[in-house]
Amino acid sequence: MDLKEIRSEARKLTKGSCRVCPQCDGRACAGEVPGMGGTGTGVSFLNNVAALAEVNLNTRLVHHVHFPKTETELLGIKLKAPLMVAPIGGIAFNLSGAMTEADYQEAITHGAVDAGIIAGTPDAVPMEVMEIGLAKAKALGPGTTMPFIKPWEPDRIKKELAMCAEAGATVVCCDLDSVGLITLRLMGSPAYPKTTPELADIIKAAHQLKLAFLIKGVMNLADAEECLAAGADGLVISNHGGRVLDGVPGVAKVLPKIAAKLKGRTKLIADGGIRSGVDILKTLALGADAVMIGRPFSVAAIGGGRAGVKLYAETLRSQLEQAMIMTGCPDVAEANASLLWKEE
Repeated sequence: MDLKEIRSEARKLTKGSCRVCPQCDGRACAGEVPGMGGTGTGVSFLNNVAALAEVNLNTRLVHHVHFPKTETELLGIKLKAPLMVAPIGGIAFNLSGAMTEADYQEAITHGAVDAGIIAGTPDAVPMEVMEIGLAKAKALGPGTTMPFIKPWEPDRIKKELAMCAEAGATVVCCDLDSVGLITLRLMGSPAYPKTTPELADIIKAAHQLKLAFLIKGVMNLADAEECLAAGADGLVISNHGGRVLDGVPGVAKVLPKIAAKLKGRTKLIADGGIRSGVDILKTLALGADAVMIGRPFSVAAIGGGRAGVKLYAETLRSQLEQAMIMTGCPDVAEANASLLWKEE
């Protein structure tokens, strides 16, 4: 089994709900929400890929780097590469029932662990989606998955935090950007923005349960500062794959502005348009500590199951390692703007 075969199988099983395009950039699925597309014109999804494509690496070949270090640690979780699988739930709803929710999360979580990385597990409607993910977390053990929680009303969030702690999670993430998800509104369970005091109360509850707390969906410095003021342990720079608001910039445009102010003060993870190991290195050079990838891992899971997820993750790590050699980067922790080509 290779990635080409995996993609071919996924194309059959998704029955057009995902075209499994040669370049996953949102052109073919613009406006298809529910589905895998970007909302409205789809330009926010397109912008993620386009913004990263505009970034170029600086080739450096006179150096000593033969075996670069891709391993890293994030909030106590050891990773073979600075890579996590972004959570995608509602497979029956968004991908024509290509897999059952349980089989999908089995493939994603176990495949990620096999590759030495971690997967985010989703929170969705119905609650069963989250329960499936937490069951995987409990079976695999601490530090193997990262549960996500939607920005529901506070009492429900605190209930779900307790569920995450009971399942053995050590880090949770609130995808605050999901307040714009059409699918949640269609299912009668909308999510809502949060004030800084509301976030602080939620994060305090998480910390009392010994859970580190990330906030996803930050796309400007003002929100980033408010999240840190509320006590967040890290931020995920993301526009939710372009699925929640039309006409916003790509993550690669936003990330450097936030990193310029906050790098070193908190953990920064970037999510949006990353498709290869070269893209991972570009994103680290722009200021991220790690990245998340979503849709391509869904294709790998549907077309190749657990083995497909592992293969894609290992391919990304191999590509990252090669890019590091070609740019003279000895350690992912040392990736910075010097790796990027700039016109004089």
